[in-house]
Amino acid sequence: MNHYLRAFVILWIVLRYGLDELVLSSFRRRWIGVLTRVITFGRRRRLDAPRGQRLREALERLGPIYVKFGQVLSTRQDLLPPDIALELARLQDRVPPFPSEVAIATIERAFGAPVDSIFTSFQREPVASASIAQVHFATIRLRNGELRDVAVKVLRPGMLPVIEKDLDLMGMMAGWVEHLSEDGRRLKPREVVAEFDKYLHDELDLVREAANAAQLRRNMAGLNLVMIPEMYWDFCHPEVMVMERMTGVPISQIDRLVDAGVDLRQLARDGITIFFTQVFRDGFFHADMHPGNIQVSIEKGTFGRYISLDFGIIGTLTEYDKEYLAQNFTAFFRRDYKRVAELHIESGWVPPGTRVDELEGAVRTVCEPYFDRPLKEISLGMVLMRLFQTSRRFNVEIQPQLVLLQKTLLNIEGLGRQLDPDLDLWATAKPFLERWMVEQIGPRRFIDELRDQAPRYAKILPDLPRLLHGYLQERQSTDKRELRELLAEQRRTNRLLQGIVYGGIGFALGLLAMQVLVRLRLF
Repeated sequence: MNHYLRAFVILWIVLRYGLDELVLSSFRRRWIGVLTRVITFGRRRRLDAPRGQRLREALERLGPIYVKFGQVLSTRQDLLPPDIALELARLQDRVPPFPSEVAIATIERAFGAPVDSIFTSFQREPVASASIAQVHFATIRLRNGELRDVAVKVLRPGMLPVIEKDLDLMGMMAGWVEHLSEDGRRLKPREVVAEFDKYLHDELDLVREAANAAQLRRNMAGLNLVMIPEMYWDFCHPEVMVMERMTGVPISQIDRLVDAGVDLRQLARDGITIFFTQVFRDGFFHADMHPGNIQVSIEKGTFGRYISLDFGIIGTLTEYDKEYLAQNFTAFFRRDYKRVAELHIESGWVPPGTRVDELEGAVRTVCEPYFDRPLKEISLGMVLMRLFQTSRRFNVEIQPQLVLLQKTLLNIEGLGRQLDPDLDLWATAKPFLERWMVEQIGPRRFIDELRDQAPRYAKILPDLPRLLHGYLQERQSTDKRELRELLAEQRRTNRLLQGIVYGGIGFALGLLAMQVLVRLRLF
């Protein structure tokens, strides 16, 4: 019964905010209007605001799980119209905290001990609250007796049953949308729900998030531009994560940063350097870099460094992905649209038989107008979005990791220009990418590969003479065996030929003898 009641509430909010127009535009029939008036009890529908705003407000009205769904949906900007995608990107978790007693009960259940024995001190009131978890400050004592200030992230209780129920409803509604509307099918709602399912279940495992943070911390250790909290593994559990407490100013508070003396222009450039390093050097990048997850340190020893938080969504790229992206960006910088089209085809994402010249023309149509503008006015993220949307015409199957990258690039670009309106992302990105390409195909790459493989070669090298000798012996033995088999086959062939020749001669002589006897009788 609760299942159907929840479905009715969702349907009421969908119709109340006029979201049926997003997917039912081709079904403007009288019964839709009648159904709407009945379900909304005759209340006036919210049709005055733009459709993207109405969708965002409806998701916020539906609750934290749907807010999170909207955030994940905003990463699929290859499927959404730009106005809706940009509006959904504004979604932030505005969720009231759950009771401290519940958080404490979760911690005690996870570690099997009273909270006062786990922590030296524990702040009952949460300092932050989101749809999945909330954060408390505390102090722990390490094994060596040292005290550390920490942040304790606690998962909201009872999330999994609620999530599973809402995911079932979302899947059901996605099926309706695909069945009722051609526009709805184009948005691939069931695919989006499946992607949301994956992201959400990953975020429900705080040990997984801690592992992501630890990997990023190792990767960024030598860059000295970003700080990532240390994870305290003795205090980590799927429902509780304890990390180093970070102190900084939220990056959205520009006035506080200026008052503290932070160089905003340098901060913007450092952000781009961090992003491209994570993407093209490591292939492992923070994919949820909205302002709520980024702070800036104003402490003396780390002044002006970024502080990254919340590692539930991480993007990964293979070497092939990185090379594909770098070549695409480089070709785009050079206006080599044919190469961009060829890269799409070489990747196998375009169906066989796609004409290069047609795809080249479509890419040129997207990209060329941008070059008439000053570089600082060009959004690389928007160019990628337009390319993905154009590629849909050619039935290109965009890879999820690239869409996640494009969404993160939009976040970084918007954040960078908020810090420095004159930010030229192109000027920063182009030399970085060109240098990376040289490293991939030049002597440096050969030397790096040789160094990386050196332990393996060192292990094989002492055995090389023995392996070579064994190979030659085996090859010689194989050659002799093959020669013997060849000679035996030759002898069999010779015997067969001899038999055929002798049989033929015997047959001919027999015919000749019969002919002689016949002639003798005739005489």
